[in-house]
Amino acid sequence: MLNKKYRFHSRGGVNWVYKHGKTVRGRQASLVFGANERGYTRVAVVVSKKVDKTAVGRNRIRRRVYEVIRRNFEYLPAKTDYIFVIYATELKTMEFSELEKLLGGLVEEAKVCYNKKQ
Repeated sequence: MLNKKYRFHSRGGVNWVYKHGKTVRGRQASLVFGANERGYTRVAVVVSKKVDKTAVGRNRIRRRVYEVIRRNFEYLPAKTDYIFVIYATELKTMEFSELEKLLGGLVEEAKVCYNKKQ
C-alpha cells in the first residue's frame, strides 16, 4: 500500500482537484490531475458502487491500483495530485502487467510522467 502521506485525507482536496484539474479519459479508467502546493505527490483511487456492488470487490480493485502506483511512484512528478477513477470491473481480475500498462498509458497521455525505467 502507498504510504499514508501520499494519499488524500479529506474530500476537500479531492473536490479541489476535480474542480481545478485536468482529465484524461480511457475506456476502463480516467485520470484527474492537478498541481498542488504541498511539495509532494498525492494519489487517490475512486471506485464507484456502479463498478462493483460489493465492498470486497471495490477494495480489491483499489488495492491493485494502489500497488501499481506504489511500484511506479518514483516516475510521478512531485507537487501533483492524481485521482484515478475506475469504470470497469475487469480490473479486479486483469493481469497485473496489463493493469500497469493501462494506468501507465493514462499517465503518459497526461504528459506529466518522467521517463519509465528501461
